[in-house]
Amino acid sequence: MRYDIVIIGGAIVGSSVAYYLREEGFSGSIALIERDPQFSHAATTLSLASIRQQFSIPENIRLSQFTLKLFRRLKETFGADADIGFREGGYLILAGDAGLPILKANHEAQIAEGADIVLEGAEQLARRFPWLSVEGISAGAFGRSGEGWFDAHAMLMLFRKALRDKKVDFVTASVTGIARDGSRVTGVSLDNGETLATGTVVNAAGPNAGKVAAFAGLVLPVEPRKRNVFVFEAREKYADMPLLVDPSGIYVRPEGSVYLTGGAEPEEGDHAPDPKDFDVNWPLFEEVVWPTLATRIPAFEAIKPTRAWVGHYDYNTLDQNAVIGPHPEVENFLFANGFSGHGLQQAPAVGKSLAELIVHGGYRTVDCTAFGYERVAEGRAFRELNVI
Repeated sequence: MRYDIVIIGGAIVGSSVAYYLREEGFSGSIALIERDPQFSHAATTLSLASIRQQFSIPENIRLSQFTLKLFRRLKETFGADADIGFREGGYLILAGDAGLPILKANHEAQIAEGADIVLEGAEQLARRFPWLSVEGISAGAFGRSGEGWFDAHAMLMLFRKALRDKKVDFVTASVTGIARDGSRVTGVSLDNGETLATGTVVNAAGPNAGKVAAFAGLVLPVEPRKRNVFVFEAREKYADMPLLVDPSGIYVRPEGSVYLTGGAEPEEGDHAPDPKDFDVNWPLFEEVVWPTLATRIPAFEAIKPTRAWVGHYDYNTLDQNAVIGPHPEVENFLFANGFSGHGLQQAPAVGKSLAELIVHGGYRTVDCTAFGYERVAEGRAFRELNVI
């Protein structure tokens, strides 16, 4: 079979690309390949499902602002029943003396992009959030609007359902090879024995994006990283709690009657896990997460862990930032990879941007030039400082 465009990876990034290709008027044939159609191990559905504008790079802020606008017009876009349970609870990112200069610089970038983020000192934070201990805290950046969390699976299903009426072929398979003829990719081999001839390949393979690029003989510094999310109950319920990020990197946020927490994985020794390793590291909760929570929120000295899960996300080892757009030497191979934990919230904008590039020959809504592969080839980091 032959398709004009083959998209490898059918979760939120790949589905967004397919959706916006049709929205931008692309009439050619599209195949959307997904090896895990239940998305039981997808980075999309195992993520913390949150959205923020608190980034250090303006382009990242703009990507998430596009998705926020989509959230604001969800029913208009996907129908009257569209609902992803978006709760606009905000982010609160805390910093001690050492992290204060970066927090301030990030805040300036956010304000310049029109984000509703307020920077407050320890005393102001203690008044705003009486349950918070500000010991060791110099300041915090709080998103008063435009930040929060939502149902990742519901969001993915909105896109997947919309694609059913857009003549996109869903293919359940794993990619085993990509054929090249000089400076062009020509086909994609699947584990079911089929080969799909194609005019364009879009790599939206999430944590496996590096392996997919290697099939085409291309180098992409993206690999999976294992992340634990723990669920616990607490006697105290804080309706005003945002998604709080401690200077240690440990985060916590409410989710209905319980709380979600994580962020304890150490940078040193962090490596690509076995693709089948989804085992929870409970000692991280007992030895690192819980003590930190109890220090920052004294009422959390008495909590009850209930369950946990593990997800793998796509980590760009060069600069923890997305790689978007064509390979400079293999121009019909396009990247949508390496989001390093914020792919879910930026996927709609990336889908829109790549669709514009393919259909119109350039970016129109969000200029993603800075995320291009050229920096990878040069080993030039375009570093996002606010990675959670």
